[in-house]
Amino acid sequence: MNPRPRLLVNGKLPQAALEARLAETYDLHRLYEEAEPQAFLAAQGASFDGIVTSAPLGASAELIDALPRLKVIAGFGVGYEKYDEQAARRRGIRVSNTPDVLNDCVADLAFALLLDVARGVAASDRFVRRGEWLRRRFPIATRVSGKKLGILGMGRIGRAVARRAGGFGMEVGYCNTRPAADSPHACYATPLELARWCDFLVVTAAGGASTRHLVDAGVLDALGPHGFLINVARGSVVDEQALVLALVERRIAGAGLDVFADEPRVPEALFALDNVVLCPHIASGTEETRAAMADLVVENLHSFFTTGRLKTPVPWSAD
Repeated sequence: MNPRPRLLVNGKLPQAALEARLAETYDLHRLYEEAEPQAFLAAQGASFDGIVTSAPLGASAELIDALPRLKVIAGFGVGYEKYDEQAARRRGIRVSNTPDVLNDCVADLAFALLLDVARGVAASDRFVRRGEWLRRRFPIATRVSGKKLGILGMGRIGRAVARRAGGFGMEVGYCNTRPAADSPHACYATPLELARWCDFLVVTAAGGASTRHLVDAGVLDALGPHGFLINVARGSVVDEQALVLALVERRIAGAGLDVFADEPRVPEALFALDNVVLCPHIASGTEETRAAMADLVVENLHSFFTTGRLKTPVPWSAD
């Protein structure tokens, strides 16, 4: 009888029940419980067939190199910029993520942030709780319906955001690495051009070196004092220092942020501002979506260990 494949979990997973499910089928070991992880890897790294990880943790070249028998990396989350592509490809290690199942919840949160920062929902809640309604009126806010929505990154999540915009009678434009052939919306050549056109700029682009600081000071200035930025992608896509300055100086109207450059650290300068809504990276954080993501991790591992193929490989790991 063949021994069960051995899997290494390199950090706590966002869905707690997933580890228990995997332990029913695989020999599972939690690296994050080791007092001396490096010593453990040196002693037992050669016994592992797979890694189970998450998008924020990824899998470094150092970790991959410490596991000479490694065949597969199963990721919880859609992002894969923290997986060392060169190290994995050099050894033919297959890598999966969990796309599609989180599109709707991420798009929902994008619109929740958009509506909140434009209409001042969270700010007005604080206003009422402080007792200020007894003394003065809450400031006039910004209408959402009928405005221009720019989407930076017209992938799966960007398309879900565009569909929701239709319910608010918004005109949609986008900027992408290449025009989306089946999209009815106007495509702008650069983020700068898109920002000049739109009232709300929603960032849904993938993370990584190619998109680092795609939204810079120039793009923010193009968005202007009546424009809003919504980021549900990766903190690295936006120049965070430039964004903080633009918000403090009111060179843009406001921002709704679910992601940051150095999570969970958030620039303290944002805490006192009522023109920004801050969320702790919760876009996929619903029971339904996290369960679907966990299912996909299980399905990817089962498929790999029974057929040698992954159900949802990352693009550079596809057959």
